Amino acid sequence: MTRPGPSHATSAELLVLHTLRCVGVSGLSRVAGATGLTEADTESELIDLALAGLVTRTSGDFGGWGLTEDGRVADAERIADEVAAAGARPRLTAAFDRYLLLNPELLDLCTSWQTRTMGGTMTMNDHSDPAYDAQVLDRFTEFHRRAEPVCAELSAAHPRFQRYAVRLGDALARARAGSLEYVTDSTSSYHTVWFQLHEDLLTTLGIPRH
Repeated sequence: MTRPGPSHATSAELLVLHTLRCVGVSGLSRVAGATGLTEADTESELIDLALAGLVTRTSGDFGGWGLTEDGRVADAERIADEVAAAGARPRLTAAFDRYLLLNPELLDLCTSWQTRTMGGTMTMNDHSDPAYDAQVLDRFTEFHRRAEPVCAELSAAHPRFQRYAVRLGDALARARAGSLEYVTDSTSSYHTVWFQLHEDLLTTLGIPRH
């Protein structure tokens, strides 16, 4: 196994392994997009991890790469070692507390994007009202401004978290440019990336999901 170097940068192998822990069963392109690695490098790491019995690939429309039980155990151990080696737990914990303060607001924003109340009745938002969507996107933009310092704090605590700021910013920019699926309905949407960050923080800090 490749250990983090003096800068505590995460090895490509562990990055791919841990990404699968956070995103679940996924295709090659999604894993590569989440890690920031090229698809060729990602596939190479996945093959090596599969040979080690840590990941497996299933076929079919809903198939993809996923962790084995040994992979879940290995990921938990290696991530715990990495956090300890970097001395990052106190800063990650503090940043996670600030993340949790923002989390309910993000969920409310997603609800406002997916539904709307008309005449006292809540209905699905069919996105036929550009003015309404623009208003909610403005709220997302304001939310993102307040989320950026939390992302920066996480990135300063450990470089592995730098990718989340990039992915969140990209999702918001795409949504504002007209690709509305990047708000909540894409595997690379703002909501999806935010949820993966939540899962990453829980697994990194060893906190069970309730």
